[in-house]
Parts: sequence; C-alpha cells; structure tokens
Amino acid sequence: MSTLVLIRHGKTAGNLQKRYIGRTDEPLCPEGKKEMIQKRTLYPAVQLVYSSPLLRCRQTAEILYPQVPLRIAEDLRETDFGAFEGKNYQELKHHPAYQAFLDSGGQTAFPGGEEPAAFKARCRREFSRIVREGMEAQKVAVVCHGGTVMAILEAFCLPKRDFYSYQVANGCGFVLRSIGDGLFEIETEIG
Repeated sequence: MSTLVLIRHGKTAGNLQKRYIGRTDEPLCPEGKKEMIQKRTLYPAVQLVYSSPLLRCRQTAEILYPQVPLRIAEDLRETDFGAFEGKNYQELKHHPAYQAFLDSGGQTAFPGGEEPAAFKARCRREFSRIVREGMEAQKVAVVCHGGTVMAILEAFCLPKRDFYSYQVANGCGFVLRSIGDGLFEIETEIG
C-alpha cells in the first residue's frame, strides 16, 4: 500500500451537542450526511475501505465510497467513555472523576470505561493488521473515530507528535503516504 486515507466519521447528534460518544451506536445526523455528500470529491479514490463497526462510520464510508469493497475492523471502535458516555462538559464539569481525568491530561481511565492505554493499543494493533492485510491495494481508506485517528497518527506518523495534537473535526481526515517500516507521513489534510 502506498497511500492510506484516514477519515473521521461525519457528524452525529451527539457530536453537535459536544457529547462524549464512544460505544453509543449513533447514526449520522442529517447535517452530517449532507456534509459528507458535499465532501465526496475531496477524498481520493481508493480500492478498499476499512471501517469501524459503528453505524456512523459505516454510513460515512458508504457515502464517500459507495462502490468500493468495505471491510469491518472491529477494533477501530471509539473508546468506551464509561460513566462519561453521552454526557458533555456542562454535565460533567462538577464531577470529581471528570476533573481528575482532565487534571491527568486524559491519562486516567474513564470510570467504568476503557483505559486510555488499552484503547490506544487496541487501535494500533488493528491498524497494523489493516496495513498488512491491505497490501494488495495501492490506496486504502480507513473510516473511524476521532480518538482512533489520534491513536493511529501518534504511533505511526512521522514526524512524531503527541496524541492530542492530531485532533480532527468530523468528516475530515488525512491522506498518508507510506514511508516504509509501517510508518507514514501526512501528505494532505482534508477538511
């Protein structure tokens, strides 16, 4: 594979309300669908698409690449936000566990949810598998979640940057060029 297109799914109702949406299987909202249709021409053609199993990612993949074979990659799922799932900053700002999470720089586990280190390791294993498996195609797209994009780029993109420096808006993404040894560099930002 020489080119990999890494895409965050389009907007959902939870995204519009700035909620932590991880395991919740929300569809794209009407605005999200419309935006993805408008962005279709921004993304390069690919021969194969991998997607998180969650509906918002599958819908995004189907809008952007309706005629391209789609493979589901279970471990591209977003993190499980546990007790924070479905809530936004306004609802959480006085919660002691949320404050501890913020004070840790996002390094502590979500109460009842997934450990950040375990989430990153899961995403990175799946991405490595996709890179190996997708070698038959020259151009591959991966449609996933914001946290998943950040975990992948932190581990596999040069020059090295930290997790939070790779935040990406809904429906936006990156065209990555393979530079060998399982590493990539950003060729283009789309959004």
